[in-house]
Amino acid sequence: MKKKKITSTDIAKAAGVSQSTVSMILNKKYNVSFSKETVEKVEQTAARLGYQPPKRKVRKESRKEKLLVVFCSNLTNPYYVMLLQGIETRAKEAGFGLFICNTQRSLKMEERYLCMMPELSPLGIIYTCNPSRCYMDMIEDLAGKIPIVVVNNQNEQMSVDAVELDNSKLGRLMARHLLELGHRDVAYIAPPLTIRQKQRSKRVEGFLKEFDRQGLKDHVIIKAADEAYDMNVANIDSEYKIGYDLTKELLAEQREVTAIVGLNDMIAFGILDALQEEKYKVPGDISVMGCDNTLFARMHKVSLTTVEHFVVFKGRDACDIIMKKIAAGTMKYSGIEPVSTYHVEYEPKLIVRGTTSYPKKLN
Repeated sequence: MKKKKITSTDIAKAAGVSQSTVSMILNKKYNVSFSKETVEKVEQTAARLGYQPPKRKVRKESRKEKLLVVFCSNLTNPYYVMLLQGIETRAKEAGFGLFICNTQRSLKMEERYLCMMPELSPLGIIYTCNPSRCYMDMIEDLAGKIPIVVVNNQNEQMSVDAVELDNSKLGRLMARHLLELGHRDVAYIAPPLTIRQKQRSKRVEGFLKEFDRQGLKDHVIIKAADEAYDMNVANIDSEYKIGYDLTKELLAEQREVTAIVGLNDMIAFGILDALQEEKYKVPGDISVMGCDNTLFARMHKVSLTTVEHFVVFKGRDACDIIMKKIAAGTMKYSGIEPVSTYHVEYEPKLIVRGTTSYPKKLN
């Protein structure tokens, strides 16, 4: 036969006190004064009867993990890793976890991840690249429910918060540096310049515009990778190989150039290695320039001239905007939720290192 469980009512009867007195004494919640004798009587009676205090129910936390989703198009380029570093630093400080969606520039993958958002229930979404135009309706619909920030090209018109990057300005800065050194015949090596990847084209356009102002637009050779490159899953050396292969192709064509520019640092490293294999001196024979100021640009045997546009800070700012929007949603102003749109932009800075100099003919 199961032993009867002793209750506070049983103790009250045995001790000759009220049930509320027993409850307060056993739970150490005294809102009235009890004599020492009363306290001892209740405690001794409870012990004699074999009273077992009820196990406290552990209150299960109903709150879910505070989650941010980050869309990346390519994790093989240090540029995106730097953005993620900035995002993660700020997210960790605020107690948020990250869910990374690497779309690999695939429309199907991007759509698949977007369709997962209702199930994941993130508190915010950060796009580290321009969203595909065909999904803008989905993105703007999501933006009506949760904060969304895009690290995008300044020329894109989107009704969401943005940390902006004027790619045409980066291109102009790169061109101006080479023109000031006296370079007139140059090559520009890039990934595929497709409609979907407009930020690449903007960087090239800015570069060409600066040469065009000097009447030298026809002196710029543009070599872009085939569109099929973006159809494949990027390997860790994909952009490096673009720089390497297209530089080899350029040299085989015997085109006279005094400088070769890579759309980003990874392409520039491929350019450097191809030139070294062909016994060209950098910058003695040919100057080389990249963009993004990745960590490797500072570590390379011949440190790379590049453009700094504060990628890590952009990641931090994108996360900060999300936090501000979340906070604003919990505070009302005269009963109305405030509506704001953020646009942040950094001025790029030329970083001159050891891979650019005056063209050989001017030495």
